[in-house]
Amino acid sequence: MISPFFRKKDSPDKQSDNNVNKMAVQQEQPADQAENLRDAVASMQEEEAQSIMTSVSKSHMDKRSLDLIFAVEQIIQSRQHADRSLHELQDRLTHSNGHVDRLNKEVKTLNKVISDREKNILDLEHKLTDKNLKVDQVMEDYRELQGAMTSEIDELKSAIDLEQQKYAGLLQKHNEALAEKVKLINDFEDRIGRLEVENSHLKQKYEAMRQEKTYLANMISDFTNRMSAPLGQNKNNN
Repeated sequence: MISPFFRKKDSPDKQSDNNVNKMAVQQEQPADQAENLRDAVASMQEEEAQSIMTSVSKSHMDKRSLDLIFAVEQIIQSRQHADRSLHELQDRLTHSNGHVDRLNKEVKTLNKVISDREKNILDLEHKLTDKNLKVDQVMEDYRELQGAMTSEIDELKSAIDLEQQKYAGLLQKHNEALAEKVKLINDFEDRIGRLEVENSHLKQKYEAMRQEKTYLANMISDFTNRMSAPLGQNKNNN
C-alpha cells in the first residue's frame, strides 16, 4: 500500500489530519471485540509500512513533514504498546472468563448438591418423625409389658434364689468330691512312684542275674566242650 505522505495532491497538513483521524477512529473501536482487534492490527501493520517508506524518503521532506513523521512514529509506537497491553488484558480477560465459567459450573454443581442434601434432610426429618412415633408406641407397649411382667419377675427372682441355694449345695459337694479325688490322685501318684522305684530295683536284680546266668552258661559250655574232646587232643592242647 502506498503511503499518503508520497501523494502529490495531499498537503502535509492534510496528511497529518488524516493520520490523526485514523488514530482517533482506531481509539474509538471497542477493545473487547475480536473483529475490531484484527482491524487494529492490520492498521498498525499498514502504518509500520508507511513509517518504513517515510524513513527512506526523509531526506526529500521539509522540517514540518519530518516532525509530523516523527509524531506519527511516536503514535505508532504508543499504539503498538497499547496493542500489546490490549493483548495481555484480553488474555487475562479470557483466563478470567474461563475461571469465572469454572466457578459458575462449580456453583451450579454445589447448588445441585445443596438441593439434593436439603431434599435428603427433609426425607430424613420425615423418617425421623415416623421413627419417633414408632418409638413412642414402643415405649408405651414396653410400659404396659413391664407392668404385666412385674409379678412374673418376682416369681423368677424367687426361683432364682432357690436355684442359687441348690447350686451352692451342689458346689459344696462338688468341691468335697474334687478334694477327695485330688487326694486319691496324690495317693496313686505316691504309689506309682514307689512302684517305679521298686521296678527299677527289680530291673537291676534281673540284669545282674541275667549276667550271672550267662557267665555260668558259658562256663558250662566250655567245660562240656573240654570233656567231650579226645584225651590226646587235650594233651596237645595242654
